[in-house]
Amino acid sequence: MRLEQLEYLMAVIQHGSLRRAGEKLHVSQSALSEAISTLERELGVPLLERHRSGARVSGSGRDLLPIVSEILAGVARLKAAASDRSRTIRVGTVNAGTSALMVPAVREFGAGHPSTTVDVATMFQVEIQDSLLEGRLDVGLINVFPGDDIPAALHRTALLHGVPVVCCRTDDPLAGRESVSVADLRQRPFVAMRPGYLMHRLTERLFGDAPPPDTFSADGAEMGKSLVASGSGPTILPDYSIVGDPLHAAGLITVRPLSEEVPPVLMLMLRRRYDRVPPAIADFEQTLQRLAAAERHERSA
Repeated sequence: MRLEQLEYLMAVIQHGSLRRAGEKLHVSQSALSEAISTLERELGVPLLERHRSGARVSGSGRDLLPIVSEILAGVARLKAAASDRSRTIRVGTVNAGTSALMVPAVREFGAGHPSTTVDVATMFQVEIQDSLLEGRLDVGLINVFPGDDIPAALHRTALLHGVPVVCCRTDDPLAGRESVSVADLRQRPFVAMRPGYLMHRLTERLFGDAPPPDTFSADGAEMGKSLVASGSGPTILPDYSIVGDPLHAAGLITVRPLSEEVPPVLMLMLRRRYDRVPPAIADFEQTLQRLAAAERHERSA
């Protein structure tokens, strides 16, 4: 018994004749008839009633039809699962967790899934959410404050909990203080995030109508940390985006708490809600969650 024999049988039943089924499958009518006749001999029962006007399922064939359908559906699920494991996973991130999570996650996932590509794009939070809803992304990493609205159609998982802190060079006078106030930051050049990033919302609220005299704009945490390391000025970022970063590990940048009260910040992993999460996406999610758990444990130790 071969799989195509079952597929040929179902096509004939669906289209009502060997000729129409053959045209649909691009198989000759004689080849189609011979394949189904061979299947009938193997099973020992007639599956079709053949007439000049066409063909229809026999009584015996009708009894076996649910099993044939189940076999073909199982094969389709098998092919889909195999396809999921040899695909591209499209990830959007605001890049605050690049060093702590995204880079090690892509490296670890890739080692276990050599046929799956992870395509990572840096985007604004609203772009990530819209792209997930429209099916242009599979997974998204965003930062939020408690109470921020997330579309109900997106599944969310909290990866990291943190707090906004001041990021400055280790030789900056601010690094010698126990904490840094907004007034301190107003007195010198400052590296701000562009509109669309969570930290832009926070600094707009903290500075109000009196921002620092000179402000550099950065597209995300990675560029912000590079500007800080180059001496452009301090910035405000989630603590989990700084601690463990190569610039931090090399001793070029450090963190200091803000004197003012600030809200906590969360890193969320988002994806569309599925009846069945594709295996490759599920594996990538589990990799991120495992690394996030290790990061939380290391920070609390």
